[in-house]
Amino acid sequence: MMGIEIERKFMVDHEKWNALKKPAGTHYQQGYLLDDINCTIRVRLAGTTGFVTIKGANSGVTRKEYEYKIPAADATELISTFAKSAVEKIRYRIRFKGMLWEIDEFLGDNKGLIMAEIELKNEKEAFEKPEWIAGEVSDDDRYYNSNLAKNPFKNWREK
Repeated sequence: MMGIEIERKFMVDHEKWNALKKPAGTHYQQGYLLDDINCTIRVRLAGTTGFVTIKGANSGVTRKEYEYKIPAADATELISTFAKSAVEKIRYRIRFKGMLWEIDEFLGDNKGLIMAEIELKNEKEAFEKPEWIAGEVSDDDRYYNSNLAKNPFKNWREK
């Protein structure tokens, strides 16, 4: 069966987020082995668990996605040896109105950026936004993690 990811991305209101009681976050390190318009291959170390993920091109907020667990030591070595670019972040997982939100506080060159993602069953699925959600950035490819690895948030200029 083909893997499909339907994901929407949002900015997070820093003040409301910082005031929120949050669960413990997980440290993520992600390295990109291949990143072009049609295919991204990412290796991730999420806490002590490794993953390799292959993502296809976006069509709206939908794309093909295949993800497989790998040993943490392999993930660390693949990132350090083969990654062309990388990002680091702390990920929080929060349930709101029956939906799982994943909130990323970026570190390093992307420090100061906080984004939330929600995965949906279909592009039209309705959901309620928590009060700490700000504007949607699903259509802005600067916010893809693979692009943040190449053009970090610290380099952006205010528009």
